Amino acid sequence: MTTYIAPVRDMLFAMKELAGLAEVNALPGYEESSEDLVEAILDEAGKFASDVLAPINAQGDRQGARWADTVVTAADGFKDAYTQFSDNGWHAMPAGTDLGGQGLPTLVSIPVQEMWKSANMAFALCPMLTMGAVEAVAHHGSDELKARYLPNMVAGTWTGTMNLTEPQAGSDLAAVRTKAVPNGDHYLISGTKIFITWGEHDMAENIIHLVLARLPDAPPGVKGISLFVVPKFMVNADGSLGARNDLLCASIEHKMGIHGSPTAVMAFGEKEGAIGYLVGQANRGLEYMFTMMNHARLNVGLEGVAISERAYQQALNYARERVQGKPIGGTPGQPILQHPDVRRMLMNMKSRVEAMRATAYYTAAQIDVAHSHPDDATRLEAQRFVELFTPVVKGWCTEASLEITSTGIQVHGGVGFIEETGACQHMRDARITTIYEGTTGIQANDLIGRKLSRDKGETANALASRIRATADQLTGSGDAALARLGERLNAGVQVFTDTVSWVLAQTNPAVPAAGAVPFLWLTGTVVGAWQMARAAQVASARLAAGDGDASFWKAKQATASFFIEHELPRTLAWQAAIQNGAASVLALEDAQF
Repeated sequence: MTTYIAPVRDMLFAMKELAGLAEVNALPGYEESSEDLVEAILDEAGKFASDVLAPINAQGDRQGARWADTVVTAADGFKDAYTQFSDNGWHAMPAGTDLGGQGLPTLVSIPVQEMWKSANMAFALCPMLTMGAVEAVAHHGSDELKARYLPNMVAGTWTGTMNLTEPQAGSDLAAVRTKAVPNGDHYLISGTKIFITWGEHDMAENIIHLVLARLPDAPPGVKGISLFVVPKFMVNADGSLGARNDLLCASIEHKMGIHGSPTAVMAFGEKEGAIGYLVGQANRGLEYMFTMMNHARLNVGLEGVAISERAYQQALNYARERVQGKPIGGTPGQPILQHPDVRRMLMNMKSRVEAMRATAYYTAAQIDVAHSHPDDATRLEAQRFVELFTPVVKGWCTEASLEITSTGIQVHGGVGFIEETGACQHMRDARITTIYEGTTGIQANDLIGRKLSRDKGETANALASRIRATADQLTGSGDAALARLGERLNAGVQVFTDTVSWVLAQTNPAVPAAGAVPFLWLTGTVVGAWQMARAAQVASARLAAGDGDASFWKAKQATASFFIEHELPRTLAWQAAIQNGAASVLALEDAQF
């Protein structure tokens, strides 16, 4: 079992060279976010991740959160780590200065959050959910709600959750039954919510639940859902904590992975009713909750990047130490890193992690542009890219993490299947990422059903234009290696645009929906190839200029070539499945399954 070392060099490369850190730092409100400050933040965050969070990751997995008579106790070491985390200001980092945060760009906070997720994903879920709740209340809550709850949530003194799912209502939120009855200046909430991440624990003074519920006169379906703030402990006028609210944790789930993160069954209103406060306007709760969900979806996609990085580091360290057999063309006693197939597996892991990271960081930068750029048209274009990329980052990066963490086990051979090595934990932890915050199927249907169709492919084609511009630069560079990458990238983006046109031309929505997930994989792979091609372009220029560490730049060229030669060709198979496979997907009668 190995520790975690934050890949700061590669993070900074993706931030500076691919996502455009300098341009983001020049946006209004971000001027103090200098490159020197960013590098210092990443160095300190890397130390905290390696020294504090990573060492308790395996312990959290083995011991898990513990439930007894509605009380949940975090795994050993988690509470102390959380106290340090909040005291050092890490919890407040992603929030705006108006809320007591540091006001840094999303592009700066995302790599730091990747570190937390790599070092200890179960732990990182707690601040992630809290900041999502902060976003929802900050955007839609009254000034009174903001003043009462957000400062302590931003500081980490209190944590937050989102309560959507019910036993009869999984992803189908139209079936939500939790009730909210008006009672003076508040509402009485009653109902049961399941799968509530960090819904109960002992790491913070208070837990602020965001709960979807229905008013007595609410219309049916999703149009009748409202959003409420429901605190574990009531908050007095002076900010001190008061009586315990009528809510409790009925149990926590026994899960495949993320054992250190309690997944709670929450019971509201078992007695007189849990006191809750309406966020924004009645019957607009799902709209408001999507502020939190979109925040969470990008962060879950980042979990795919993070857990893949952790699995890669462990597999690489093992391959460097393990001696087994004589490598082809090698000598006895050399480690398995010298075996060609082991190198293939490691290159697959490394190149895909770099492509995923670059795509996630590029999306983060677009969020900053959409939020802060002074030009209206530029902000709108960036927002459209964010909306297009969000389901891709969430779905593609998490699906890839299943393959990458599995490959990590394969590199270990038989001992990878043994829990003591730690390789199994990464795969088990990764498995949930394709499910929560909207399954891959939901992300894929969102991509083709909303993001692609609502503007008739305009944003997708604008993306293709950006990719073609890079490909044309490479083919015209005069560098044979870059020209080959450019030709293959042009072929890949042609597959993408042809498939976009085919999807938009279908009149039966079930036909493209049958291939929606392969389309999501195709899109992510083409975007990842674009980012890797750009990385190779930068690396070649730096080598030609004799700039910096030649070994790093040559490695960038190699991983870019590997991704484009090994991953990008998969798009042809996906295209064939999308365009030709719908009939077989839909062929069987129900009884034939």
